[in-house]
Amino acid sequence: MGTTGLRYQYTRLSIAEKLIVINVAVFLLDLLIPFFLKLPGEAISVWFELPKEISRFLSQPWSLVTYAFFHGSFGHIFWNMLLLYFSSRILLNLFGDRKFINIYFLGIIAGGATFLISYNIFPVFYNANSALIGASAGVMAVLIFVCAYIPQQEVRLIFFNVRLWVVGLTVVLLDLIQMGSGNAGGHLAHLGGALLGYVYARQLTGGRDIGEGFAKMLDSIGNLFKPKAKKAPLKTVYRKQRNTGSRTVKNSDKASQQRKIDEILDKIGKSGYESLSKAEKDFLFKAGKEDQ
Repeated sequence: MGTTGLRYQYTRLSIAEKLIVINVAVFLLDLLIPFFLKLPGEAISVWFELPKEISRFLSQPWSLVTYAFFHGSFGHIFWNMLLLYFSSRILLNLFGDRKFINIYFLGIIAGGATFLISYNIFPVFYNANSALIGASAGVMAVLIFVCAYIPQQEVRLIFFNVRLWVVGLTVVLLDLIQMGSGNAGGHLAHLGGALLGYVYARQLTGGRDIGEGFAKMLDSIGNLFKPKAKKAPLKTVYRKQRNTGSRTVKNSDKASQQRKIDEILDKIGKSGYESLSKAEKDFLFKAGKEDQ
């Protein structure tokens, strides 16, 4: 398969699958470049990891996000990407790419901030020589968001079904239990991401999207890199009579669609995703695509 074919296959991936590809590519480059150039193993990641020292963080503020693209081992990236793949499928069935990006990257920021603040406030971490890498905080944000938004939904775990709220509670308790057994910084980041995912889900259930401001900021940054449209030559135009009837019908259709979406989401919250009919699942999927 040529470069064009690979590019085409990449464009067909979901936003979560694209993130997985990027994470794997960064992992391989971080592994191979130091090897072939005979550099120290952390020669690249040291510029992107999130340090615990405030002074060093201020010299590389981008690390509050970039730390999430680096992983310390094959097992580290494998389990993170596997969990991201399955939890993102549920989220993307409910919402479009925009909310997934909000939850994932806000989870990364929340996890990084929790690590940074904790290591500079609590005396137990004062003498620790630590830096944070890994996408776990973003993955936890996505997972806990799903568990909090549709807690009664059942998922299959090898031999039996379990409700999502049980999955979410279990992973959070495991992080709390393992806090003193090593990798405290990682577990703190997990909890920071989990808290973000939970709060986002509860606020969204109440009708408030706490990630909308973040999404607008990303849009503004993206617009800076878009080529400016060329001004078209002036033309003589004539005012046309407004088709108010057509606009009223369109607005009515949108309102009707939103009411149906709300009804389906209420049904998911009460009875789980699997209680939906095929037609309802298809409608929700199509509506999510239109929202992207």
